[in-house]
Amino acid sequence: MSAEGVDLKKRRFLTAATSVVGAVGVGFALVPFIASMQPSAKAKALGAPAEADISKLEPGQILRVKWRGQPVWVVYRTPENLKDLDALKGELLDPDSIAPQQPAYCRNPHRSRKPEYLVAIGICTHLGCSPTYRPEVAPADLGAAWRGGFFCPCHGSRFDLAGRVYKGVPAPSNLVIPPYRFLSDKLILVGDDGGAA
Repeated sequence: MSAEGVDLKKRRFLTAATSVVGAVGVGFALVPFIASMQPSAKAKALGAPAEADISKLEPGQILRVKWRGQPVWVVYRTPENLKDLDALKGELLDPDSIAPQQPAYCRNPHRSRKPEYLVAIGICTHLGCSPTYRPEVAPADLGAAWRGGFFCPCHGSRFDLAGRVYKGVPAPSNLVIPPYRFLSDKLILVGDDGGAA
């Protein structure tokens, strides 16, 4: 066949039109594939920050919040609790929180943004049990030296009211402090520290 009867303008137009239609088709085929790689709404909700309303929390009380499927404790410590934190230093494995288990803004004796509020993940660092809140001082089962804190019933680990682990217990490290910030005097956002970490 000779090239004399071929309309080159029509051929270029048909080639361009076919390429555009093909590219659009490939785009439509890729959209569901790429969308399937995105996390589901349920997964996004699990990782989302959690708000904790501390307006009704009284000194000595604990509030439990769920964040990323984990229990998070907010403890309103009393002035006596804060005094006791310094007295316990010799009994603790990591009293100065040297191990990186908290954001930099919580690397202080009380391991928190505001001294009166402890925000900690309520999971023992030994085998993942959830310790119980034991705020009473010197109970018979924990001894005269107990100044309040958290006791893990699974294997006997003990933590003070700053989440610092005692020496000689199975737990190897302090309780983990999640990122958090105060939205107001009565509202804490757990899981988002506003980029302060």
